[in-house]
Amino acid sequence: MDALDRQIIAALRANGRATYADLGRQVGLSASAVHERVGKLESSGVITGYHAVVDPRLVGLDVTSLVGIHVSDTGDDDEVAAALARLPEVESCYAVAGDEAFVVKVRVATVEDLERTLRRLRRIDGVARTNTTVVLSTRFEGRPNSPEEMAARAE
Repeated sequence: MDALDRQIIAALRANGRATYADLGRQVGLSASAVHERVGKLESSGVITGYHAVVDPRLVGLDVTSLVGIHVSDTGDDDEVAAALARLPEVESCYAVAGDEAFVVKVRVATVEDLERTLRRLRRIDGVARTNTTVVLSTRFEGRPNSPEEMAARAE
């Protein structure tokens, strides 16, 4: 992967619907050259998919929370993670260092729904306890970044 591939990735992260011609104009390549590079990035697993970014509130998911999951001494992390993946309210699951084994992002419609979800989480075999933080507002989320942008910001 070279600097042009990184530029293409950054452009796609900013606008996944950009045409190859648009991308080519941004990075100084022909549409066919961009098409070939994107195909290679997809087949190598660098680009894993494309999706729509949806405002959760506009689809009725007004409550977001971060839930720390403490796994019991006899619990199996892989089994707990598999059970978490089966809950549609769990949007993301991160294995973390510290007291908790996982932190999950949960999105639901109401606080009552959050309460029900927390009961379901606590009933998962291997979950000892949970620690919940309710999100009051989201300042930013899912912003694209790259190693180059991060290095430039650090200077």
